[in-house]
Amino acid sequence: MIHIEHLTKRYGDTVAVNDVSLDIEKGEVLGLLGPNGAGKTTTLRVLTGYLPPTDGTIRVGENDIRSDTLSIKGKIGYLPESAPLYQNMLVYDYLMDVAAIRGITPDRRMARVRELASICALENVMHKAIHELSKGYRQRVGLAHAMMSDPEILVLDEPTSGLDPNQIIEIREIIKEVGKEKTVIFSTHILSEAEATCDRIVIIHKGKIVADGATEELKQQASGRYTLSIKLTGTTEAVCKDVFRAVTGVFEVKTGAPEEGQVSLQLSCDAATDVRPSVYRIIRDKDWGLLEFHRESRSLETVFRELTKEN
Repeated sequence: MIHIEHLTKRYGDTVAVNDVSLDIEKGEVLGLLGPNGAGKTTTLRVLTGYLPPTDGTIRVGENDIRSDTLSIKGKIGYLPESAPLYQNMLVYDYLMDVAAIRGITPDRRMARVRELASICALENVMHKAIHELSKGYRQRVGLAHAMMSDPEILVLDEPTSGLDPNQIIEIREIIKEVGKEKTVIFSTHILSEAEATCDRIVIIHKGKIVADGATEELKQQASGRYTLSIKLTGTTEAVCKDVFRAVTGVFEVKTGAPEEGQVSLQLSCDAATDVRPSVYRIIRDKDWGLLEFHRESRSLETVFRELTKEN
């Protein structure tokens, strides 16, 4: 649905987005994850047509960002980090005005506003002035604004920035629900948000994509390794080290804190090789007692730190 190829955005000598290529499928919930200043916001502004690219191509369906900017804007609902809301207006009046501006016919406006009030959980504040709302509710109003014309694609820039934990969960649930019917792209520097909400995560650092995949895939991409933890009886550490080091795909065998009659091991393994069948056969054939056998999951935080650390 969205094809980005060699996208570059420069401000003078500063390269904000550096040769980014990315395909986003219809119905995906994609998180653009990176530290502050990584180029996330600039990428989204170019994607939505609010900034021109310096180099590269963006296509949304059959439309090109350079020649069909208005057509692309019509397919995208965009919520910037600071939603531009009219603070003195009532929520209901504001959304009715947005509906009119978006070309929704008078006979459909009220129904559409009520529909979005339900989706964004705004029913209890429709007759309050926007300046009276908490930031969480203002974000919901901005989200309703972005969705007013029922766009195919929803682009959200740091939608949970500055919210308290309860508000974050509420916005997350709205995004997940909307993502069942639309393509959703949102930027964040909060790892837990990306992990809890996204089908796919793209990590960007210094304007470049440094990782792209589902959460579990990303946990392997940084180091190319995973850890297999094993606890055995009926053998010794020395024997286990010799035997398991010979298994294809095992880089290193470490021992854990010993317990009486038990051997605790951590095998560092090649991410491209599932060594578990080979390791299990050895344990079975040698008739060792197996107390524990599992592949450890690296945290997304560890991966993120590895990929975005300064040289």
